[in-house]
Amino acid sequence: MKAELRGVVYHYELKGSGVPLLLLHGFTGSVETWRFLEDVMLKDYQLILVDIIGHGQTGCPKDAQRYSITETAKDMNALLELLEFERVHVLGYSMGGRLALSFACLFPERISSLSLESSSPGLKTEVERRGRRLHDKELADSIRKHGIPAFVSRWEQLALFDSQRKLSQRKRAALRAQRLSNQPIGLSNSLIGMGTGAQPSWWGHLSSLRFPILLITGSIDNKFCMIASEMHDRMPNAEWQVVPNAGHAVHLEQPFLFSQYVHIFVQNHTSDFKRGGRK
Repeated sequence: MKAELRGVVYHYELKGSGVPLLLLHGFTGSVETWRFLEDVMLKDYQLILVDIIGHGQTGCPKDAQRYSITETAKDMNALLELLEFERVHVLGYSMGGRLALSFACLFPERISSLSLESSSPGLKTEVERRGRRLHDKELADSIRKHGIPAFVSRWEQLALFDSQRKLSQRKRAALRAQRLSNQPIGLSNSLIGMGTGAQPSWWGHLSSLRFPILLITGSIDNKFCMIASEMHDRMPNAEWQVVPNAGHAVHLEQPFLFSQYVHIFVQNHTSDFKRGGRK
């Protein structure tokens, strides 16, 4: 399905019925990221799958500032208005987790629960953010100059994704195909507009978030385990699951455990009288 949200045409899908669960994929991903959840979740939930701006079949504006995480969070609010959902459960991975947290900080009244996989509230200092913006601009320039295939080959070699080399050839090929399906302008502008260095720091907001929060990290992903540990300490209503034998993309490397953790968490924080979440 297509919808124009604040001037950008978004691709989204609605699957199933019942309690609404908004799914936000990571950088270079798409709605295809979450297909594995359909077998587990559709009998209880209505899945709202979205191609984030610059990804998949959603539009790729020329203005990089239109990709900012606050603007994109406003797009998600506009989508819920369109679909007439008052509140939703939200699950986000990596970049999609940063978007999910940004959405939750800006529109807390919309959140029934928040699940964050390998996610961060952003960088704490302007010095860190400035350095990251320069790095992301270099990557964005590389995409424009050399194209998507060269960038994907470079992206796959990041140490963050070392554990994905253990995936089956079929899974690795599907993941590569998903990454390659994106447009150069979409990915490059996403790095500039929605990169970690471009987003606000939400560290100071964590203690004020009162809805239930689930943090999921892979035991091999030391960097994001450290981030999750500090987030957990600051959040008054959060739980944290460290998934064994998994790196950054827990949903890929341990899909059964991941889906079970999410399913149980969302189920535990669903009120029957709000079932469906409609206004």
